[in-house]
Amino acid sequence: MYFNSEKMAKPIGRLVEKTPEVGETRIMIAYSGAFGVLKHRLKQMFESVVSSPDEESEGPAFRVHERLTVKYESEKHISLHWRSDPISDMVSDSVVALVLNISREIPKAVVESEEATKTEEENNKKAEKVIHALLVSLFGDVKFGENGKLVISVDGNVAHLNKQSGNVESGTS
Repeated sequence: MYFNSEKMAKPIGRLVEKTPEVGETRIMIAYSGAFGVLKHRLKQMFESVVSSPDEESEGPAFRVHERLTVKYESEKHISLHWRSDPISDMVSDSVVALVLNISREIPKAVVESEEATKTEEENNKKAEKVIHALLVSLFGDVKFGENGKLVISVDGNVAHLNKQSGNVESGTS
């Protein structure tokens, strides 16, 4: 028997719609969280995260340190685009690590079909889930408490957030 030892990788789908320029790198990452949560977390990590209108795709995009572009591709994927050099590669590695960590931490939001008419109650529930996911990504331990309050625990300190008024009560003043 003879086996061909030549191996070939073929990219498929949206990744090959446009051929990258020499030195340009791009990857797709599975991410089903809110794009705004990702942008907020990146702003905490990097000094420069700015919205960037993207002519090629219809979804939102932003640039990190003028080196890396993060694009919203679909409800389940984002893409990263950058020119390969040592600093840009380190930035992209950090962004990939952050995305994978957020994906592991954030509870999955329920995706509703676009055909269904959304009532105000459904929109409020979705907003609550997004707020809860953001708070979990920021503080970790967030639970639903009494009277519509969220209980947030950070380093042994407990705070109660009133979702209606936005007031925060804490045992330590």
